Amino acid sequence: MPRPRSPRSGSAARARRPRREPPLGGPSGARRAGEETGTPPEIRPPPEQSAGSTRPSAAEIAFATAVLAPWRWLTAPKFYGLENVPTDRPVLLAGNHTIMGLLDAPLMVLGIHEHRGVFIRSLGDHAHFRIPGWRELLRTFGTVEGTRENCAALMRAGESIMVFPGGGREVFKRKGEKYQLLWERRLGFARLAIEHGYPIVPFAAVGAEECYDILLDAGDVLGTPVGALLARLVPRADELPPLVRGFGPTALPRPERFYFRFGAPVETRGFAGTHRDDTACMLVREQVRAAVEGGITFLLRERARDPDRRVLTRVLHQLGDLVRGKRTPHSS
Repeated sequence: MPRPRSPRSGSAARARRPRREPPLGGPSGARRAGEETGTPPEIRPPPEQSAGSTRPSAAEIAFATAVLAPWRWLTAPKFYGLENVPTDRPVLLAGNHTIMGLLDAPLMVLGIHEHRGVFIRSLGDHAHFRIPGWRELLRTFGTVEGTRENCAALMRAGESIMVFPGGGREVFKRKGEKYQLLWERRLGFARLAIEHGYPIVPFAAVGAEECYDILLDAGDVLGTPVGALLARLVPRADELPPLVRGFGPTALPRPERFYFRFGAPVETRGFAGTHRDDTACMLVREQVRAAVEGGITFLLRERARDPDRRVLTRVLHQLGDLVRGKRTPHSS
């Protein structure tokens, strides 16, 4: 009788282990969507099936809308190109992260839902999911931990997704980096879009960078003896939050007007089967990058000639519209 074969061990067993991909990026200082190197984080992503299952109810969306209403009224978001967000198929939105990340992104998601009927799933940084209570709130509103596995699960579930390839480094900008894309050579978002046949809608956001003045940034800190110690102790020391000043001498953000532009979708179907080819992924990524940078330039130009950019003028106009029973700019 033949002897049963014993399990392989050593290098042969290790060769069969699937390669772990580094985490993806998303809003609020998320890990970069295109990062191609680095060791996996200690916190493992939640089970794949959970990524596509939790979406907010109509009541929860209404609650979020009510909570954000005062800030939305003050900032009066203005949208361009919303017709470029498909309503007949899922889409991956990729664009620039503004300083601190949380000031404008929720209003953009609400605007897309109201105008296009599309609910966007966001990818969140691992740090958010270490905080009890906060992580449950994020999951309630459809945010998932920003890993490649979760993004792939969302794509298989046919969800529309938002990523910020610049991640935490782009959120915690330094002086002189206003509206710059800090993507380095990250390809992850383009690779996943090609693999799953997702179109990529490039978006640009302008306004939130003026909510704060940067007083002290990570570069200032890392150049000191304390910074040298932090660089050894902190895994992502280059992503230290800046010390900022907003309204008056406080850290409250100034109520600048927000502007969003959505470009024509970058189709990936013509690249089918090339998601492992870095050259093909870079071609897609560069199309998206160029469109985002063009969108930022467009919005800066539009803002410069917007008569309602200043908060006092804007609020007076909106109060007049309310008296006359007109709709406010963000719902037009």
